[in-house]
Amino acid sequence: MSPRSSSRYAGRRLSPLRLLISLAALVIIPASVAAVTVLPALPPAVQGASVASRWFAGYYDVTLETGAQLATSAFDSAAGGAVLAFVVAAGDQDCTPTWGKNYTLDQAGQTFQLDRRIERMRREGQPLAVSFGGAINTELAAACSSTSALTAAYRTVMDRYQIDVMDLDLEGAMLTNAAASTRRAQAVAQLQEARRSSGGSLDVWLTLPVSPQGLTADGIAQVDALLDAGVDIAGVNAMTMDFGTDGTTPMSTLSTDALTATEAQLATVWNDRKIALPDGGAWALLGATPMIGRNDVPREIFSTDDARALNAFATEHGVQRLSMWSLNRDQTCGSNYPNLTIVSTSCSGIEQAGESFATIMADGYGGTPSGRPAVLKTSEIIPDDATTSPYPIWSSATYYSAGVMVVWKGSVYVSKWWNEDGATPDDPTLDAGASAWSYLGPVLASDTPFALPTLPPGTYPDWSATTLYDQGDRVQLNGTAYEARWWSQGKSPDRSVLDHDYSPWKLITGP
Repeated sequence: MSPRSSSRYAGRRLSPLRLLISLAALVIIPASVAAVTVLPALPPAVQGASVASRWFAGYYDVTLETGAQLATSAFDSAAGGAVLAFVVAAGDQDCTPTWGKNYTLDQAGQTFQLDRRIERMRREGQPLAVSFGGAINTELAAACSSTSALTAAYRTVMDRYQIDVMDLDLEGAMLTNAAASTRRAQAVAQLQEARRSSGGSLDVWLTLPVSPQGLTADGIAQVDALLDAGVDIAGVNAMTMDFGTDGTTPMSTLSTDALTATEAQLATVWNDRKIALPDGGAWALLGATPMIGRNDVPREIFSTDDARALNAFATEHGVQRLSMWSLNRDQTCGSNYPNLTIVSTSCSGIEQAGESFATIMADGYGGTPSGRPAVLKTSEIIPDDATTSPYPIWSSATYYSAGVMVVWKGSVYVSKWWNEDGATPDDPTLDAGASAWSYLGPVLASDTPFALPTLPPGTYPDWSATTLYDQGDRVQLNGTAYEARWWSQGKSPDRSVLDHDYSPWKLITGP
């Protein structure tokens, strides 16, 4: 082959015009390449819920912790927010809303400091939801005989706590009770519309059982019932637990399979009804709630590694909500709880090695429901006043037992251990572990003044500093009754109000 014919362009000659164009290209091309290299990369397309609307809140059984337990409650200290469980009917035909059937809303406010602790979390901008139903007791939709009564019951709860996320946990017989389903859907639709008409909002979540194949037919029927009534469903929370397997497949795998199947089901339901899906698709309608540690199915155990895997899957796909059952269980069982095969309401049943399920699950889920900005309330502090405060004002000269509550600078604190003449409850130089006090929440305008119980004069003899008292003796001091715990003389009974450990007296409330 000759050198002349070795060129692709052999025999061609460039015209002056073509030569100018070629030279221009030599100048332009490098410049355009350089321009491409400095352009910022486009953000990836959003899948699922936006980051701002991805939120974590563990379920919290409000009826489990009282007194000294409040000082270390996971409700106040866990990562993320809380789904308060469960509001149920006072009886099979009693439409009164209660916590766990045994406590009225007022009783929960006193016994569990619920109103105060909710207000604290709201001021801190934490996600909060109220859950109605659950696996036991009577759901309000079954007990209330009319839609209007059910709507009023729901409104009483949601308005009292000023919460805008409603969780409907439907299990067992509630999945097939057609009359209750109709009442529930109509009541929720009315409540949601009323909230919106007044400028507020109400996110409605359905919490339903799932299998690795997704929702059951009864579960889909519950979704249909709410949509038929015109409810704008914020999402469906899949109970990724108790699958009924032999325990050989990791719980995280079963959970992600269930979520994948449920996402497809929700997409079908929304598309069949011609309801627009969120921008992130059906994944943005999903929530997931595992039962941490040992499940009710003996061989099924949801480990901290499962929690990490589920969180990673949820983050990748944009699942809007993560929860867990429950905050009360997020700790290793103590050595005095020997039979771990029995599921405890107060520990996970597995060794957590100091890790917290809530912290793992909340990773990357620091948003708020529907992405609404968290409103950090800075309400005016109510001044300390012994005549109006709900508990005694703290004093360095007083003895306090564990579980005793005091007021200090407009806030309520609970004592973690017996203490006296220590740092102020709000001492900023002490971390949570070193302080003898735990912050519960602010003094509320609705609080009633602290007052000791009294009995009619003469119910018991008046206490005397000169009288020798034996165990079991009863006396009155300023109308309040006390009973001797051991021998004493000259020891005023009123110390026992705040010091239950070393006072020889104990407070009594009746004859």
